[in-house]
Amino acid sequence: MIGKNLTFGKSEEKLLREKDRSMTRNKIIAGNWKMNMTPSEAVTLLETLKPLLHNDEVEVVFGVPAIDIIPVVEACKGTNIKIAAENMYFEEKGAYTGEISPGMLVDAGVRYVILGHSERRTYFHETDEDINKKVLKAFEHGLIPIMCCGESLKQRKQGITMDWIRQQVKVGLQNVTADQAKIAVIAYEPIWAIGTGIAATNVQAEEICKEIRECIAEMYDTNTAQKIHILYGGSVNADNAAGLFIMEDIDGCLAGGASLKQDFGKIVNYK
Repeated sequence: MIGKNLTFGKSEEKLLREKDRSMTRNKIIAGNWKMNMTPSEAVTLLETLKPLLHNDEVEVVFGVPAIDIIPVVEACKGTNIKIAAENMYFEEKGAYTGEISPGMLVDAGVRYVILGHSERRTYFHETDEDINKKVLKAFEHGLIPIMCCGESLKQRKQGITMDWIRQQVKVGLQNVTADQAKIAVIAYEPIWAIGTGIAATNVQAEEICKEIRECIAEMYDTNTAQKIHILYGGSVNADNAAGLFIMEDIDGCLAGGASLKQDFGKIVNYK
């Protein structure tokens, strides 16, 4: 059974109320800065980008390195830009040198946290079970997880793309309640498209995002599946964004390199 023993905290209830105000899914256009931008460079970039990011139909999110969080939150005051951490540990505090806790992120003004990015899985050997612990802890603190999933080129050629992604989604959301899942964000990022300049076609991206939504419906119900946000990531740019965003099951993007350029404004203002 999914999430029968978990209860909602006050922070989660607030998030759910906010999301329930609208029956339709707004677009979330997020940027993942990865290991780029010193604090001073981050503030300079934001001062350049802020005038370009005006679209009331879109929620803009920047995922920034931990050292940049506080100056970036400060620089975004008075705007509608939300800040995401690029990672988070699943313990409250303790002898975990180099890690950052959910409480630290909340206190710093973070709204979202990117979890399970393929680079974390590949370089730092994070498992689906690790991601699940982080997702549950994020919800406990009222943080919105952006949970990443995706297949390698080898897995796509082997024809196991959806088997692989279904496992990532099902394990990643283990013990997550339907109400929590409605708040969550899933980012589909085919590993073969990340940083390569080769994006999935609109049809390829829509096909997988639709199947992820169907997987959520199987795990929970149709209502939950219709509320969860599913983003596409993988060489998203100003030229291909609009075509991706018109697809029924693609609710925005998690862009990488494009979020470090002025062209990110064109992605946000895709129409």
